[in-house]
Amino acid sequence: MAGELPELPPRPADGHKGTFGTVCVLGGQAAAPRIMIGGPALTATAALRAGAGLVVLAVPAPLVQAALSISPSATALALPVDDEGNPVPGAVAELLDEHLPQCDCLAIGPGFAAGTPQQQIVARLIGRERPSMVIDADALNALACLGDFCRDLRAPAVFTPHPGEYRRLATALGIDADPVLPQKRPHAAEALAQRVGCVVVLKGAGTVVSDGIRTWTNVTGNPALATAGTGDVLAGVIAGLVAQYASRGDGELSLYDCARLAVHAHGLAADRWRDAHAGSDSGMLAADLLEQVPGALASLRARR
Repeated sequence: MAGELPELPPRPADGHKGTFGTVCVLGGQAAAPRIMIGGPALTATAALRAGAGLVVLAVPAPLVQAALSISPSATALALPVDDEGNPVPGAVAELLDEHLPQCDCLAIGPGFAAGTPQQQIVARLIGRERPSMVIDADALNALACLGDFCRDLRAPAVFTPHPGEYRRLATALGIDADPVLPQKRPHAAEALAQRVGCVVVLKGAGTVVSDGIRTWTNVTGNPALATAGTGDVLAGVIAGLVAQYASRGDGELSLYDCARLAVHAHGLAADRWRDAHAGSDSGMLAADLLEQVPGALASLRARR
C-alpha cells in the first residue's frame, strides 16, 4: 500500500561520526518501586546499529552508570532528580535546552514513566520546533494524560503506539477507531496521523505506518518480536534513520519513509534471527534483534 519502499542512500566513503547525525534518547525511571533502565539503553544501541554517528542517553542521574554499562558507545546527560528519584521538570528543561540544539533527533519515552513530572517534561518538549522526535512508550502515555495536546505539538514527529497506547491516545483525542482488527488498523493509524499531524507507526502484527495521506502495511516480522524491548529497538532504529536522512542537509528521506524503512528492517532483522535458529518464532531477546539490524538495513541500501 502507498508505494514501494525507497532505498536507503549510500553512506559517503569520507563520512565521520559527525556526518551521520546525533540522537538523544530521553527515558529511564529511577523512582522506586519500579526501576527502568533497559528501555532507553536498548533504544540508544539501536540508533547506533542503524548508523547514527553519536547517541546521548538522557536518563535520571542515579541511572547513568548502569545505562552506560549497557550501551557503552553512548554518552550521557544526567537528569536532575528529587529525593525520591523523580525528574525535576524545570532543571531537566534547562539541561535539555542547552544540549538539544546539537541533536538531530530526540527519542522520548522508553522506560520513562508517565507521572506528573514526566508529563510536564513531555509537554514542554513537544512545543519545540527542533529536533525531529520519535515519541514512544511512556511519552505517549504522558500525552494521553494531557488530553488535547495537539495545539502544542510543533516538532516534526513519529508516534509509535502499540494498540494499548493507541487506545489511550484515541480516548484522549476523541478518535473512534480499532487498532487491533487487521482490516481496521490502516484506518486507525491514518485517523491518528491526521489528528496529530505527524507520522504514526501502529505497532503489532502487520505494523501500519501512516502520515495521514499515505498508509502502508509492513509484511516482515514474526512472533519472536513479541518480547520485552523489541519496541525500544524499533524506536532507536527510526531515530537513527531520521537523524541521518530526514533532519540533516537536504533531507534525503521523509519522516514517513524513514519510519517505513525502519519498520521493514526491524521485522526483517527478526526474520533473519528466526532463519538462523531453525525457524524458531520464540526465545529471541531484544539484544539478539540488535545484532541483526545492520544486516537488515544493508539489504535496503542503494549501491553506488
